[in-house]
Amino acid sequence: MRVALTIAGSDSGGGAGIQADLRTFAAHRLHGASAVTAVTAQNSVAVTAWTAIAPELVVAQLEAVATDMRVAATKTGMLGNAAVVEAVAAAAGRLALGPLVVDPVMVAKSGDPLVDRSAQRAYLELLVPRATLLTPNLHEAGAFLGRPVRGLDDMRTAARDLLSLGAAAVLVKGGALESGEAVDVFCDGRGVVELSGPRIDTRNVHGAGCTLSAAICARLALGGEILEAIRGAKAWLTEGLRRSYTVGRGRGPVNHLHEWDEAAEPGAAAPPRRTLGGGRA
Repeated sequence: MRVALTIAGSDSGGGAGIQADLRTFAAHRLHGASAVTAVTAQNSVAVTAWTAIAPELVVAQLEAVATDMRVAATKTGMLGNAAVVEAVAAAAGRLALGPLVVDPVMVAKSGDPLVDRSAQRAYLELLVPRATLLTPNLHEAGAFLGRPVRGLDDMRTAARDLLSLGAAAVLVKGGALESGEAVDVFCDGRGVVELSGPRIDTRNVHGAGCTLSAAICARLALGGEILEAIRGAKAWLTEGLRRSYTVGRGRGPVNHLHEWDEAAEPGAAAPPRRTLGGGRA
């Protein structure tokens, strides 16, 4: 059983953050481990309060996992403040955490801020250079670069410019674009690749960004190449959005367990299976 690790905040509403990541890992038949960086009070409508976990406790969680289990891949989500970003970056430099997917969670779908301002510099200077893959959305890419990222041309340029900040690869997520398809832009220094998929007409998108980065992390943990992992994760998320559901008065979550849905079509966007011997079925 391979292990994937999420370093992120907790969502009391269950749609995003640690909760979404662990469901995604389970759906990919992985053992999910976690280091909680923040506790949020949120639901399908808004984030009403949050507090960051002490950096020392975040590091203690990481050490507890990494010194006992062989971590195949790791992702970060909400880190909350500069002190936690600094602590996570330092721990990633000395612990065996596998490929690192950095999802710079800064703003909730509701528009509520999830990090303080000082965290942005810590991301750029300390964590981004350790990233196997950086996965900002349009807002986050713009915040890092100090300019708006509004369209596909902007996304292509942003991906190249973000790559120069030290990440091994960048995926600029274009889910917020008002276009016919959901287009993301990938860059790894060898070129720019546009990844298109159907745009699902649903309001239930809570946790979609967390889920995509977790699914990429899961597929890297299973041994996939990075572009293969992104393509597979994007297709898997599309099916999760297609079968999303409503909980509460606001945006419902992605259906992370859509493969177990009785109405699901056999084999739809299925994650890779592994035998007990370690090969893929």
